[in-house]
Amino acid sequence: MGDLATTKAILGDLIAHPTVSSDSNLAMIDDLAGRLESAGARVETFRDASGQKANLLATLGPEGDGGFVLSGHSDVVPVADQDWTGDPFTMTEREGRLYGRGACDMKGFIAAAVAMAPHFAALDLARPVHFVFTYDEETGCFGARDLAGTLRDKGLKPRMALIGEPTSMRIIEGHKGCYEYSTHFTGLEGHGSGPERGVNAVEYAVRYVARLLELKVDLRARAPDQSRFEPPWTTINTGALVGGVAHNVIPGKARVDWEMRPVQVSDADFVKDALHRHVTGTLLPAMRAVSPDADIVTEVIGEVDGLEVMDLNAARDLLMELTGANGADVVPFGTEAGIFQGLGMDVVVCGPGSIEQAHKPDEYVSLDQLAQCLDMLHRLSARLV
Repeated sequence: MGDLATTKAILGDLIAHPTVSSDSNLAMIDDLAGRLESAGARVETFRDASGQKANLLATLGPEGDGGFVLSGHSDVVPVADQDWTGDPFTMTEREGRLYGRGACDMKGFIAAAVAMAPHFAALDLARPVHFVFTYDEETGCFGARDLAGTLRDKGLKPRMALIGEPTSMRIIEGHKGCYEYSTHFTGLEGHGSGPERGVNAVEYAVRYVARLLELKVDLRARAPDQSRFEPPWTTINTGALVGGVAHNVIPGKARVDWEMRPVQVSDADFVKDALHRHVTGTLLPAMRAVSPDADIVTEVIGEVDGLEVMDLNAARDLLMELTGANGADVVPFGTEAGIFQGLGMDVVVCGPGSIEQAHKPDEYVSLDQLAQCLDMLHRLSARLV
């Protein structure tokens, strides 16, 4: 397939842009904007408040609602402390696989979509095709959330969306949400020989984590009877507990980084309510009995709703027809799909590469998976005329 060679070339260029979430993605967005403009698309970019990140919205076909969105995120996770065989930002090909950071998560899909742009442009499209590429998905879906506001402001109402996250080309109709937090503890420093005269922020952070562990057990009992997720309940993970400066100093500061992956929104509400009661009814009164300035503050890093399984989902049904799949799955990992669903679109997740390769050293996408993706997009184009 001729598009495969083009896709490989584009993917090599995209991998060469080191779009780690902590850094700018502007060079990659400019690259994509130029390619889509050359294909005849109407292209707009929208920078964030820092001016160092941008979303891209490009449209082929007629103006108006009812369009189809092809979406992917431009950012990748860091490569620090990972043992790569070669340069992670130089694509290499070995045994039918293309290696490089972002190869499957998710520059492979972006490359395939952009390679198809001239084909879409040559058609007499009955409805618009939107190319949507975002920033900072890996750190909280900030770009997609900003883009949702942009689409609302523009009054643009696409009908369906395909999020090309790596699913080994399986059709995904649902996934859990992803809520991330950092809880900050302010105590009172002092000498370790007199612990009763200080407020040990680390110890209170440990008590907070202990409550998270209790809630993990409670959430298992709340798993819906018909949950298709694995595991079928809402999960909690404590990612980090940071605090303290020396063995003999009562730590005055601590931080707990944690997340939950809710199966249902009510589980998230249950956890937040339980923690609020634990903090205000137990931890803070004990801390402030020693120091009135003691405090516990939870910073919301990101609250991204899951992709809710819907009985009626035109995007799912269409992709099943295009790929010949006889069913759709659910996954535990999060994507931007719930944000698009919140805008009223029918949404499905399907893309080349395996999530098992994402975020790892020597990340790769196979040429076979890219070819399957291109075939799906070719079949999609025939349904949009």
